[in-house]
Amino acid sequence: MYLSKNTCQPPQEEDIPVCIRIQLSHATVKDLHSRLQHAYQRDDVRLVRRITVLIDLLVHQVPVAVLCERWGLSRACLYNWQKAFLLRGIDSLVYGHSGGRRPKLSSRQKKRLVELIEAGPLVVGCETACWTSVLIRVLIWREFGVLYNCQYVCTLLHNLGFSFQKARFVSDHLDAAKRLAWLQDTWPAIVRAAKRCKGLILFEDEASFAQWGSLSYTWARRGRQPAVPTSGKRKGYKVFGAIEYFSGRLFFQGIEGRFNSANYQAFLQMIMAQTTAHLFLIHDGARYHTSASTQAFFLAHSERLTEHPLPSYSPDYNPIEYLWKKTKKRATHNQYFKEFAVLTVSVDKALTYFATHPDTVLGLFGLYCEESGLELKQAA
Repeated sequence: MYLSKNTCQPPQEEDIPVCIRIQLSHATVKDLHSRLQHAYQRDDVRLVRRITVLIDLLVHQVPVAVLCERWGLSRACLYNWQKAFLLRGIDSLVYGHSGGRRPKLSSRQKKRLVELIEAGPLVVGCETACWTSVLIRVLIWREFGVLYNCQYVCTLLHNLGFSFQKARFVSDHLDAAKRLAWLQDTWPAIVRAAKRCKGLILFEDEASFAQWGSLSYTWARRGRQPAVPTSGKRKGYKVFGAIEYFSGRLFFQGIEGRFNSANYQAFLQMIMAQTTAHLFLIHDGARYHTSASTQAFFLAHSERLTEHPLPSYSPDYNPIEYLWKKTKKRATHNQYFKEFAVLTVSVDKALTYFATHPDTVLGLFGLYCEESGLELKQAA
């Protein structure tokens, strides 16, 4: 490094005693950044702060007053750091172990952290819309001057009520008023009617399981990404399913063809053949659910069957959607199906498991009320 007189401009109060302009060599700047990186890796908060301040002061020429306000430092402290560095260079950047506890966030700071996280990465200036523990670690350091390792950040987030989740798509055509009316008015009325006649409340839906399988996260050795063979065949195993609200009973029927009105009506006929109770059928607005043929079927079987369409664009209101996810996890994730028959056997085996474990199915009704042992949530 070298020093040069700056006689072109009079010294300003905020730059005193810098009547000398300090210019560091490229090697020194590189060494500073290297030491900063090592300090981050060791979670040495004090050293990270000191090196960052010196880089801002000596490399980026940030005014002393600005640094004092930003970091809560006195001018004397800052000048002492600068003096020590100019006299002893990199060797001055050493702290002895002081013991004591790891810096912690106050309750007020934690509340602010929650607000920032819920605002989203883009809002706080990140270039991605996905939070990671590394980004939140940087956020905590930037906002509060506290540096945690990534493992502790995960623990902190868990304690604050966060979990690592995959985002879901939500239609921009949602009708919040209709969704709320369904939960507050339509659904309670269905439950009352079913109780009066000892009927069954069925949530119905369909799913397709592709022969090429499905991929999922799993543990593997670093640098060795798991590889799953695939036939590339686009053929899929189609399944109609319905879960019963009071008992957790599962009805399902697989087909090799396409979903259509005739297949849907055949599935409903199969259910009616297995029970004499009145069926309160809840389903979405799929074309074969609303076709003229299916509506005629409902009219012809009105003494046994009453349909209740879900609000549009509301798959999250149908608990059987979660059953399909569990089925794929058991039956198709990271598996190879050379033959279509192997796929159908795997899916049927998984569905049979759920059909014989009604308690697992009952656990899917978290959105709905007390009979499943879970509270009704207000969802917009």
